[in-house]
Amino acid sequence: MRVLETIEELRTFRESLGAQSVGLVPTMGALHKGHLSLIGESTHHNAHTIVSIFVNPTQFGQNEDLSTYPRTLEQDLALCENLGVSAVFAPNVAQMYPSDDEITILPPKMMGYVLEGFDRPTHFAGVLQVVLKLFMLAQPHRAYFGKKDAQQVLIVRKMVEDLHLPLEIVVCPIVRDDDGLALSSRNVYLSPQERESALCIPRTIYAIESAIAKGVYEVSALEHLARENLTGVHIFYAYFCDRALAPITHIRQNESLFLLAVRVGRTRLLDNLWC
Repeated sequence: MRVLETIEELRTFRESLGAQSVGLVPTMGALHKGHLSLIGESTHHNAHTIVSIFVNPTQFGQNEDLSTYPRTLEQDLALCENLGVSAVFAPNVAQMYPSDDEITILPPKMMGYVLEGFDRPTHFAGVLQVVLKLFMLAQPHRAYFGKKDAQQVLIVRKMVEDLHLPLEIVVCPIVRDDDGLALSSRNVYLSPQERESALCIPRTIYAIESAIAKGVYEVSALEHLARENLTGVHIFYAYFCDRALAPITHIRQNESLFLLAVRVGRTRLLDNLWC
């Protein structure tokens, strides 16, 4: 496995692969089983997999956890090598952002400034900026994202469609811990007591999933169910919408989403149900 630290090294490596199929898994490191599932999908379906590990400063807002975000590069590299990754791209900030006055890309108005984008108005511009750079540098045939960050993956997919980028976005299932909590690099911030409080999140997801399976499609009833289950946490949003993030009054199967963000202690946690 190659460890690439510069853009020049990545370009040279990518050129050496020629027309062989390439999958890209963009990450900020601190890899867990959720990331490993994405890597596994890529290595299964592509001749080569490139994993990027870069804690992207432009997607962090003021007073967010950029300086304390977990960084475990040596452990991450070992995991990638064990999974058959061809190369890890681990640049520093100067490589990715050589200028203080860079061109930026804004998210779509109707999708980028609601929910996560309402609470974190610069977040998705930073995500799209770094993801577009990674796509242009790695030139993957496929890029792999998890369903847990649903709003992010929908906006990235729209960017690919709108800008006619020649790659496929592959969306992979949420991976959960044994207690049901969706895996996240930020879970390490939770104390044991906070972890216990956070379990109302998967309980809410399961309750809504069960209700829909029983034929409860009216959003007002499902919202009431969500509020009943989300106790002991601060709710940023608990929102039912379509795949364009527009609000809905009734669930349309395989076209709807339930998106959830809460704060447990000082940690913001996301979860969702694709329904």
